[in-house]
Amino acid sequence: MNPDPYLIDLNLAGHAAVVTGGSRGIGRATCLTLAAHGAAVGVHYSTSQAQAAEVVEEIRRGGGRAAAIQGDLREADAPGRVIAEAVAALGPIDILVNNAGKMTDVAVEVMPDEIWEAALSLHLTAAFRCSRAVIPMMKMRRWGRIVNVSTQALYTGSKNHAHYAAAKAGLLGFSFSLAKEVGEHGITVNLVAPGRIRTGMLAERSSGREAEWMQQTPLRRFGEPGEIASAIVFLASPAAGYITGATLHVNGGLVMD
Repeated sequence: MNPDPYLIDLNLAGHAAVVTGGSRGIGRATCLTLAAHGAAVGVHYSTSQAQAAEVVEEIRRGGGRAAAIQGDLREADAPGRVIAEAVAALGPIDILVNNAGKMTDVAVEVMPDEIWEAALSLHLTAAFRCSRAVIPMMKMRRWGRIVNVSTQALYTGSKNHAHYAAAKAGLLGFSFSLAKEVGEHGITVNLVAPGRIRTGMLAERSSGREAEWMQQTPLRRFGEPGEIASAIVFLASPAAGYITGATLHVNGGLVMD
């Protein structure tokens, strides 16, 4: 009997993923959710070694396969090395989640070049380099998923975060262009734009503004990391095989497009 064409297939057994910034927040939730659906997972981290080890241990306790991989993605050779180490530990990578990010507060008027360039390197250039490294493997399998994690701030703007928002906005053009380059090889490229999600980054900035932010959000609550992870895993799954070049907003209605 043929499978029901309307059955949602999230089974990722036999697939291997890398999640950049996988030790905390949205990245951690994504690693755990990918593993729950059968994927082997490379948990990338920069400085949070203990947290990455905890994610790996949790996946292994559940019967999954995982490896922690360190790298400062702002360094030119780090993305390629991270992917290579993931391949050595888990096999060919056919799911890439470019999630790593860091928000700093600096007004454009006083922003030094180093902070601007670091934001571009981490949020945009690293995504390009990681994608470049995995595409040959995906082409060989004629199957691949690249999911880039952006932010609602690129649609709304964010005071003192022009460098962060601009770098994340660059992921749109990169994602849509790459989708056209690799689609014929069975590879999809999509973007997830989270709203205000309960992570350490949100906690640092929400003090005294919770009521204001809730009022701006139609669902009147902050999102949870697992809700972003669910969207990412859907786009990484067989169920999303005909979705590419799309932006999925997961923000409680804060931005509607």
